Amino acid sequence: MSFTTTPSAAADRSQSLQDGLRQFGAEVFQFDPRIAGGWLSDRYFVRTANTLRHAGRDPVITMQVFAKRKGVLAGVYEALRLLQTQLAPGYDFNELEIDTLLEGDEINQGGEDDWEPVMHVTGRYGGFAHLETPLLGVLARRSLVASNTRRVVSAAGGKPIIFMAPRHDDWRVQTPDGYAAVVGGAESVSSDAAGAWWGAQGVGTMPHAMIAAFGGDTVAATLAFARYLRDEEPQVQVMSLVDYQNDAIGTSLAVARAVREEFGDNVLTGVRVDTSERLIDSSLIGDPEVWGRAKLTGVNAYLVHKLRAALDAEGFGYVGIVVSGGFTPDKINSFEKEGVPVSAYGVGSSLLGHSRGESGLLTEFDFTADLVKVDGKAEGKVGRTYRENPRMVRVRW
Repeated sequence: MSFTTTPSAAADRSQSLQDGLRQFGAEVFQFDPRIAGGWLSDRYFVRTANTLRHAGRDPVITMQVFAKRKGVLAGVYEALRLLQTQLAPGYDFNELEIDTLLEGDEINQGGEDDWEPVMHVTGRYGGFAHLETPLLGVLARRSLVASNTRRVVSAAGGKPIIFMAPRHDDWRVQTPDGYAAVVGGAESVSSDAAGAWWGAQGVGTMPHAMIAAFGGDTVAATLAFARYLRDEEPQVQVMSLVDYQNDAIGTSLAVARAVREEFGDNVLTGVRVDTSERLIDSSLIGDPEVWGRAKLTGVNAYLVHKLRAALDAEGFGYVGIVVSGGFTPDKINSFEKEGVPVSAYGVGSSLLGHSRGESGLLTEFDFTADLVKVDGKAEGKVGRTYRENPRMVRVRW
């Protein structure tokens, strides 16, 4: 499943939308049944619907949804299924007329003042007035994660991105965040929950906790891990975390030798370096050639080059190097331009907007909705008028 390239031809876009809706039925999203009653809505929308009903009015309106950010649209199928299943009692979703952009479409590419409409919803307002809050929330969160992930994926130039963010936010958003990361182009996720909507299991090597549980012995932990995988999960590749003692090169070589001795070559597929940004790896502290040349804390280009050379020198060319910890589009771009021999990047909290808006990452991605037509006539606040978007596709329920 790939959302990184959406079709351009109208017929292909229509087919893509229908295929996606077939794949993502309403049951996938496990909506809270209280949504339909307005419990999860801003109260003023509920009172608006109540006021209209009290006044004997139920106009047919067109609601226009847009974002003020340039980025990647995500959450479309979820938003459509929300509109389909959570209408107020007495309303039929077949009466709704919805035009939408596609999951994974890039939006506002003309600039952040484009305010390109991403969805038009037309129907009796009393049926979906209460859904504006959860619908905008779905699009906002999914598009934030997808947009940040797409920026990281683009910087990596085709190298795999592992979505490692579940530990950085409420567990209840693991599944939709993981899905949004895949819309943005992530190749894998770190928890089963994050892969649930697209049928993937979490990937991973080992945490520092496993090494600690083996008395701080990375070699012993890796060998035990390899034995477990070979017996219980033979489809999972053996990879070791090698920065526990702040000696990525020495630890990597020790692990590679031990795995080779017990299991042979090509069993250890990679090592992951996750050096703290507050530390300098011991191999660089003792190397006068690198001092004064660049920032040496954390995972840096000099460390990875040196590790690659050390592994190759002992015949471990088959052992890849995965890096994690503080990687942003700017840092990944720097690594790629320098040709740093990285096999994959693990990226975490920054994809969720947990940054300061630095290094090409977003901290928010809000959507806005306006009523722009009432009973077929133009009606809206000043500056918010109905806008056509030829890229939109009509939903065929």
